[in-house]
Amino acid sequence: MDSSPSASRMAQLLLAGPRGRRFLLEYALASELERNPVRTDETFGQAVVYASYRMDPDEMTASAVFGWVTSDGQPFEVTVDEVAQRLKTLELLEPTPWRLRHAVGAAVDSARYWQEPEGTDILAATPEMLRELYRVAAHIAASTFIRWWCTPVDMSGQYAVRWEDTPLKTIPENVQETLLAARHQIHTEERWARVERGSDPTAGGSGEWWSHPCFTLPSSTRLLSDGLPAGLRFVEDSLGWEHADSVELIVPKGLRVFEIEDAADWASLCAQFPIEVTAQKRPEWYAVTGHTGRWVVPDWVQVAEHYDGIHLQVGAYLAAAGVAIPIDDSTDTASMIAGWNPDETYWFSSNINYDHQYTRWELRDAGTGMVWKPASPETS
Repeated sequence: MDSSPSASRMAQLLLAGPRGRRFLLEYALASELERNPVRTDETFGQAVVYASYRMDPDEMTASAVFGWVTSDGQPFEVTVDEVAQRLKTLELLEPTPWRLRHAVGAAVDSARYWQEPEGTDILAATPEMLRELYRVAAHIAASTFIRWWCTPVDMSGQYAVRWEDTPLKTIPENVQETLLAARHQIHTEERWARVERGSDPTAGGSGEWWSHPCFTLPSSTRLLSDGLPAGLRFVEDSLGWEHADSVELIVPKGLRVFEIEDAADWASLCAQFPIEVTAQKRPEWYAVTGHTGRWVVPDWVQVAEHYDGIHLQVGAYLAAAGVAIPIDDSTDTASMIAGWNPDETYWFSSNINYDHQYTRWELRDAGTGMVWKPASPETS
């Protein structure tokens, strides 16, 4: 039985969060560029560039637009309504796996949870743009190629990625010990932040902005239709890697995995197993969301007592990552999905193993952009 959401529900998911809206915008931009790779002042893509730069809260970025001038030497100005009107008349290309992967990858790579949203994300969230992005969402939501975005973890094929010869995450013999140590670090950081960072959300700082389980736990994703692990193609906060290795993670049957299908699932975890992180997360997460109240994240020690893994579905990522998610209908307490990759599963089990067969990948110029390809024999 097909349990995937309806096309209308999927369209709403794509519009609900900043990463989903950015995905829709990237898809529209790619539709135009495939037909006309040359941008001019009359194109939709160039209008997005101008409007985004002017809306960017980063003064260094926003001021750069004033160096761009029209043929008569005057600064080029474009309103949000003008951008939306150009989007309204833009012919959208039919979804293909490649086009969808490209747009999702661009939306994921541009995520940031440690400062204010960039101008492009602000532009995509305006009422004028939302009205036109709905057409893009409905166009994509009808595609069969995105049905897997709202499906449970694929136990039959999970793959981990290591970057630039960095060590692969070890599978801990005692997961609970690992999580207890991570929880102790959270408590220690919270006590320190209450004293050193104060209660002013605008004071700034540089703390740990992510909310996934600890970095030392193994994580994995499924294979995409082109044979690449999703974790190789969809990466937040990437560091410009040009080589990587993937390896299959052998997952036994019967493991219990908590599925994050939407923001409500994340909220239920936080409500049932909360851990306070207000002082340590407040400056960064306030900048992202504007939420001034308490912040909590799931206590992974308690979660691991009930589940062997936790899986963030692609649809949930696009709808909820980077959003202040209310907890228990409270306007004061919120949480945020930050630092996850779409389709990523973190494992709380020692009963998993890596295969011994690695695949080496390298980033190559395919003429239309950089793509991951199997490494040639001389470089593998």
